[in-house]
This record gives sequence, structure tokens and C-alpha cells, in this order.
Amino acid sequence: MRAMKLAVAASLLISAQAAVAQQQLSIATGGTGGTYYPYGGGLAELIKNHIDGYDAVAEVTGASVENMGLVWRGDSDLALALADTVYQGYTGTGDFEGRELENIRAIASIYPNAVQIVTMADSGIDSLDDLAGKVVSVGAPGSGTELNARAILEANGLTYDDFDARRLNFNETADALRDGDIDVGFWSVGPPTSSILNLATTSDVRLIGLSEEEMQKALEAEPVFAPYELRADLYEGMDAAVQTLGIPNVLIASSEMDEETAYQITRTLFEQTDELIAIHPAANDTTVEFSVNSTPIPFHPGALRYYEEVGAEVQDKQRP
Repeated sequence: MRAMKLAVAASLLISAQAAVAQQQLSIATGGTGGTYYPYGGGLAELIKNHIDGYDAVAEVTGASVENMGLVWRGDSDLALALADTVYQGYTGTGDFEGRELENIRAIASIYPNAVQIVTMADSGIDSLDDLAGKVVSVGAPGSGTELNARAILEANGLTYDDFDARRLNFNETADALRDGDIDVGFWSVGPPTSSILNLATTSDVRLIGLSEEEMQKALEAEPVFAPYELRADLYEGMDAAVQTLGIPNVLIASSEMDEETAYQITRTLFEQTDELIAIHPAANDTTVEFSVNSTPIPFHPGALRYYEEVGAEVQDKQRP
């Protein structure tokens, strides 16, 4: 009996030591009504289940702009952010003018966001020009949604002076539309997104498309944009496709992350993608090809090792 007790005690001690040895990674995501949070949660599960010695947790944040700062300061190990935000932060341009975040590196571009502009079906708002004098949610403060909304609007001659701008997160925007507190809401997120799905099941909504001219002006102003079609039946009551703009989402880390850790995360991301797809369909676009075609900044050396290992054609600008 004493020997059995000693064996049990030893087993418990080993388990406790193993638990302590687990290195926990934090993944900065976004609000719970978007795609970043469930995708980040799925990535956390992949890390926990497939990388020995590591655990991970997805954290709710204000999304892209905030996430860049979290990784730069070392407060988060990994983060999701829109490609324009990542590029501006890395180069010290745009909203990051004069404060270059030189230690930001890419793990992968994981899927494209789509700018989704939503209004109520009976609002009479059909184009960007109709936003003048209206109440418009442009996204949460510090989010990529706001950066994208402002880039599209300004490229087409609209500023916040032309309407009543509200800075609401995805769930707040959906609630405000439902309650009649705003006229239009911007989302920049991987479609379909839960907050619009839920809104469309309880209210008659309509997505506002961009004209060819509006898209061209935005493409000239922001080169990381790309034309994107929101398919018919994406949301309840959406009986026709809608033309908009897409932008890649990038999984970032600090240049100070251990090379082997970055390699293992990259390998797991691309070799266990089916598990992510089961959590959110946006992961259907999580491919090596999409990543090397879309990432606007250098890859982390550990990620680069994986891409070269699988024979991907990495661009010169993606090398540290």
C-alpha cells in the first residue's frame, strides 16, 4: 500500500511538472462577433493538441491596430491583423506614421476579409454617396474595419465630416442597426460572420455593393485591397451577389519568437487546416499558396523555413 501511495504521488508530481512546463501562448484576436475570435480559438486548439509543450489561449481585443501594439510590446505572442494595418505598422506609414514597429513578422496570410456594408432593407441607402447625413458605424476604435472603411470612403470623396460616425464593434453595430440607432454599419471580416448572420435572421437587411468606379478609386489608394464578390445566399434574404473589396488577414508574431516555435506553428497551421475549417469556413482559404501570394511583409525565419521546406515560391519582400 505504501509503495502504491508513493507511485501515485510520483505520478501526480510528474503531471504537475508537465503542466508547469507547458508554455502558454496568447493569441490576440478581435471581438466575439467577428471571425478573428473563433479562428484564433481554433488556432489555440491546434497548438495545444499538436505542438508538444505548448498551450494557447485566444484573447478578445480591439482587433488589428491594437493587436499590432500587443505583439510589438510583447504582451501577446501571436495576433491576427489586416494586411493594410500590418504593412503600415511594419513600414511606419499611414496611421503608424513616425512609429515603425520593426519587430513585426508574418507567420502567414490566413484568409481574406471582405468589407461588408450593411443597412436595413427599407433604408433607401444604395451607395456610398447615400451615406451623407446618415449615422454610420465605421468599426471599433483601433480596428482594421475602421482603417478599411476610412480608406474606401476617403478614396471616394467622403470624410467623417459628411456623416455622424460611430465607432462600434461588430455586435454593437448589429444591435444598433436592429434598434434603428444607426443607418449603416461597416464590417471588415471573413464572411459569413456571426453578428450579421444573427441580425439577418431577425431583421430584413441589405448589403450595399461598390460600383466599379468606387472599387477602382479604393484600389488606387490602397494597393492591398482586391476585388471580392460576396456570394448570393451568404446571409438570409441575400438573393444576389454583391461586389466589394477584400483584404488578406495576417497572422503575426514578434521577430523575437523562437525560430523552432514559429516553424511548428506554421507547420501545424497548414497541416491541420481541416480542424480549423470545422470551426469556421474562412479557414478554407488558409493555404500556403494564398499566404505567399498575399503577405505584405517579411516572414518570421521559422515560418520561412516551412515555406521553403514545402517548395513554396516566396517573394523577395517576404524574406527578412
